[in-house]
Amino acid sequence: MEPLRFRIAADPPPRLDKALARDVPEAAALSRSQLVRLLGEGAVQVNGTVMQDAKARTAEGDLVEIVLPEAQATHMEAEAIPLEIVFEDADLIVVNKPAGMVVHPAPGTPSGTLVNALLHYCGADLSGVGGVARPGIVHRIDKETSGLLVVAKSDRAHQGLAAQFEAHSVERVYQALVYGVPDVADPRLRGIRGVSVETGGTVKITTGLARHRTDRQKQAVYFGSGRHAVTRLQVAERFGESAARVTCRLETGRTHQIRVHLAHIGHGIIGDLVYGGRRKLSEKALGAETVEQVRGFARQALHAGVLGFVHPVSGEDLCFDADLPQDMQGLLDALKT
Repeated sequence: MEPLRFRIAADPPPRLDKALARDVPEAAALSRSQLVRLLGEGAVQVNGTVMQDAKARTAEGDLVEIVLPEAQATHMEAEAIPLEIVFEDADLIVVNKPAGMVVHPAPGTPSGTLVNALLHYCGADLSGVGGVARPGIVHRIDKETSGLLVVAKSDRAHQGLAAQFEAHSVERVYQALVYGVPDVADPRLRGIRGVSVETGGTVKITTGLARHRTDRQKQAVYFGSGRHAVTRLQVAERFGESAARVTCRLETGRTHQIRVHLAHIGHGIIGDLVYGGRRKLSEKALGAETVEQVRGFARQALHAGVLGFVHPVSGEDLCFDADLPQDMQGLLDALKT
């Protein structure tokens, strides 16, 4: 297996293990504890020198190479869970994930995930990453977000897809229903730190994103620290001043990025109780029935509708489009009435 290679970004943390945890490609799915173990095993080189001291210092631009162990059998169970397959060939598979499905098993959700379903559907035709034979997950969608994901079935596809996500060349377009209308003519919006306006009425949000200082389950906006995050959005439809459908294009793909960025500009996603909160809506403007439907929407109204990339093996340009799921379409129809 080829070593995992990446460079240390600007303003690295003072310890090597923390710098590695911050800058290791997300597709590698390596936790800080795993990185510390790999350091201890002599599997990490910095600028060609084996490094085993987790407390060592590093600098911007340092070249890191990590030799990953050969893939071992996964402990995760294969489960016969229905999947909506949008595209499949020998190297990759594109899935339209329903809301409510977790992508990868975790302590709170050991089963019923997309990975469990793919282990059953694909059998042995899956790549190994992070030392374990499992689906090549190169990006994720939150549990309560619906939409398109691409998963590698071969090592060469995994490496090629991971490189495209690393280079931010993958097209990812989301549809969101939000509180209020992020109007580019609004002085309040233009005055928010990290917000700029581009041609064509596009709002660009540029911040750092990292774990919230007190709530470790949440992400938060930072300036001068955190992972660089860029979201561009346009208003597709407005429903008076109460709500809007917005199109969000990801330049980067950080955890909870769209949800945090929309909350940052004061237009949280409907149904997102973590970041969007509950907003008071005008029954006079929307009607009592619509207001009740908005209040009762059981998840964040966010859908990954467009996914485009270059096939990592054939070189073909691919682009997929998934319609809004029934629950979001119903909410959208209610807002239009």
